[in-house]
Amino acid sequence: MSGKDNYWDNSPSERFFRSLQHEKLNYETFKTQDAEKLSVIDYVAFYHGKRLHSALGYQSPLELEREYFKNAS
Repeated sequence: MSGKDNYWDNSPSERFFRSLQHEKLNYETFKTQDAEKLSVIDYVAFYHGKRLHSALGYQSPLELEREYFKNAS
């Protein structure tokens, strides 16, 4: 963790949870807690594997990681 008044530490996780809420959870109602958990797991898989991120050159994090390791070898 960084020192006092450094608000950049939490920004990636806050951005993820904002996206989760605005792209997924605001549009669904759940009958059980298990259904809600599965929905969140599905979104995490989508966010990491398929959703394009402008900060990554419009690639998914998974594509960027694959490209990185391909070029590293």
